[in-house]
Amino acid sequence: MSAHSHDNMVPPGALVAAAALVLMSLMLVASVRLGLVDAAPTAAVQRADAGAVPTAERMLRFEDQADGKVRISDARDNSSVALIGQEEGSGFIRGVMRGLARERMMHDAGPEAAFRLTLWPDGALSLEDPVTGRIVELGSFGPDNRAAFARLLEPPRLEPRA
Repeated sequence: MSAHSHDNMVPPGALVAAAALVLMSLMLVASVRLGLVDAAPTAAVQRADAGAVPTAERMLRFEDQADGKVRISDARDNSSVALIGQEEGSGFIRGVMRGLARERMMHDAGPEAAFRLTLWPDGALSLEDPVTGRIVELGSFGPDNRAAFARLLEPPRLEPRA
């Protein structure tokens, strides 16, 4: 019968290095939280400081439908922008909107107010909830997910008359 050992298989040096890394991370987070070190400015703050003016902007409402789809409408005139179900690209939109809706519920706010979708001169795309002040930088999630929202900025195409 072979001997079974319960000795620690991790070298002591690796444990000390891991503990030091965790401790340094906690100290950095605490120093930012306590104001000892300035946090890097957010993209929204950088744009405001630079006086950036949106390239395109659209106020959108998102409304759950009885059939499980989500109707996206232009807040100006309530015209339909998109109707999304389970097709490719819609999962990201639904996920982002679920998070923003949850935050609105925590602020005791409903779905009535529109969200601001903005394209910036540097190509960045952001979605802002004016009710909660939350801004989602959509480029952070990759080009395909960014494109799902970018399509919502496009004006509706008129069908040619016969």
